[in-house]
Amino acid sequence: MANEATYSNPNFSSTVQRPTNRSFKLRGTRITEAQQNAIDKYWPEYGINAETFINPRELFPSVERIVMEIGTGMGEATATMAAADRRTGFLAVELHRPGIGALLIRMSEMNIRNIRIVEEDARVLMREFMPAESVDAVHLYFPDPWPKTKHHKRRIVQSAFVDEVAKVIKPGGYIHIATDWEPYAEWIKELFDASPVFTGGAVVKPDYRPLTKFEDQGLRKGHVVNDMIYKRAMDC
Repeated sequence: MANEATYSNPNFSSTVQRPTNRSFKLRGTRITEAQQNAIDKYWPEYGINAETFINPRELFPSVERIVMEIGTGMGEATATMAAADRRTGFLAVELHRPGIGALLIRMSEMNIRNIRIVEEDARVLMREFMPAESVDAVHLYFPDPWPKTKHHKRRIVQSAFVDEVAKVIKPGGYIHIATDWEPYAEWIKELFDASPVFTGGAVVKPDYRPLTKFEDQGLRKGHVVNDMIYKRAMDC
């Protein structure tokens, strides 16, 4: 498969092909003792290494709906939403181990049990390890905009990504994307508008999406945040 290769991370299945054009940068990879301790203690209960097929409904047998969170950062928004809505199961997809540890710490401190964390590239997870129509929604908050033209191929939102999201979302479900990079918002709009499966566009920030410290700092600097929601058609 073009532009793909097998990553060397020992937590990954060795037989799965993964994009060489990574859509993420693992910034600040130094992990604190507290974060590592949280991983050691809580990963067996809440963590998932994508080595076999994952059925979100089996992970959350008693919830009313399931949301996949792509790129949870340090876990602030994910923990806040999960604590506020215990009837929803949150499938948190993250590769930044300090962020995974930070989220597990928040889960322990806030007594949150409706989160499961998958250490995997979200694009590979959807393509290789998840059944069709298995989540009610997907959240993608502040993905790396890769602003340089030569790096646009690294953006997570590509036509193939739109197709994979359409596969895993249930009919009538949605994807909610937020970005503070206007050219990326336009890029996202073009790709989703071109899809026969999705309808939607820009919206006022929903109350359920928390204002994170990172976002608040950007707003104070004059950044404009674009929230976009695209709903999957019922008959596709």
